[in-house]
Amino acid sequence: MSTQIILPRVMQVGADATKEIPNILAGLGCTRPLIITDKMMVQLGYAKTLQTLLNENELNADVFDDTIPEPTVASIQAGVEKARDGNYDCIIALGGGSPIDSAKAIGILAHFGGTMRDYKFPRVVNEAGLPVIAVPTTAGTGSEVTRFTIITDETNDEKMLCVGIGFMPIAALVDYKLTLSLPPRITADTGIDALTHAIEAYVSRKASPYSDSQALAAMKLLAPNLRKAYHNGKDTQAREAMMLGATMAGIAFSNASVALVHGMSRPIGAAFHVPHGLSNAMLLPSVTEFSIPAAPDRYADCAKAMGIAKETDSVDQANQKLLQELRDLNSELQVPTPEQFGIDREHFLELMPTMAQQALASGSPGNNPRIPSDNEIVEIYRTLWA
Repeated sequence: MSTQIILPRVMQVGADATKEIPNILAGLGCTRPLIITDKMMVQLGYAKTLQTLLNENELNADVFDDTIPEPTVASIQAGVEKARDGNYDCIIALGGGSPIDSAKAIGILAHFGGTMRDYKFPRVVNEAGLPVIAVPTTAGTGSEVTRFTIITDETNDEKMLCVGIGFMPIAALVDYKLTLSLPPRITADTGIDALTHAIEAYVSRKASPYSDSQALAAMKLLAPNLRKAYHNGKDTQAREAMMLGATMAGIAFSNASVALVHGMSRPIGAAFHVPHGLSNAMLLPSVTEFSIPAAPDRYADCAKAMGIAKETDSVDQANQKLLQELRDLNSELQVPTPEQFGIDREHFLELMPTMAQQALASGSPGNNPRIPSDNEIVEIYRTLWA
């Protein structure tokens, strides 16, 4: 059985990779870019630095900075109107997962029209929209190398999963120096998000030898360096390892798919506005405990790749160490419980059946080694309050 591998056409990885943008645009035949980013990237000066670099190479770029965390249909539509009005031939997506996800969606809608819901899974979007050059500034989402985007329909608080080659950036510039200013909270949330990507890709029912190689390599980079980057954001070696690990984890899950953690995470984010990486972190220990009986050897491999279990440990010993590490990691990185985040318990319990249905409808739980029922998903949600 063969496996189709989808990657960006161009990847530039390492310190100062962003300085190659003019050359990459020339290679792609693009001369009229629109920078899609958020207001924080403007405030930090990253957008201006990019514009200056382009100007020095006789390229002019406008900036759209109205993307929002956890992008919505309305925020995407504003970007679509900007992209349609400017006669742009490509998009430079600058920022974390939200600006990059926004840029992917805007690139499709600006080119083909329609509404975001028209492109929701199970539709697979293989048509190419405006080409997207992704410049990530967090080490977490892997969105720069994935064929997915997540957009919230604010009318019903549904996080819509959109899938297909059409959402894959044409180029990715992975420059760890852009992460040196990240605060500890974002470092933690995006880092655990990346670790979740690697673990879920490895245990996914759609895993392949190729995605396995990327997932294991990602875990080896992420697990020993996440705490270091969290406690000392100026640790360049840790930052570089996290950035490369996050990108490799993105490649892994883009080609093997995510599983139950992500399926259950999206409804929490949509209903209670919990950042995506944070809701993943809340769920990862409980979902892992639920799933281990169906793939004990695979989870043991994860523990060994992460460096928390010895090669001589039994499968059961390795898995117990994995569960303990995931709990300890959440504790040290101060991942809040839903209650500590400020979620109302009764409201959460009331929404659990709806969230379970949304999780199953996303398709991601079907990739899990142990496929849950509605009731089992509800019970996992309930454990978050234990």
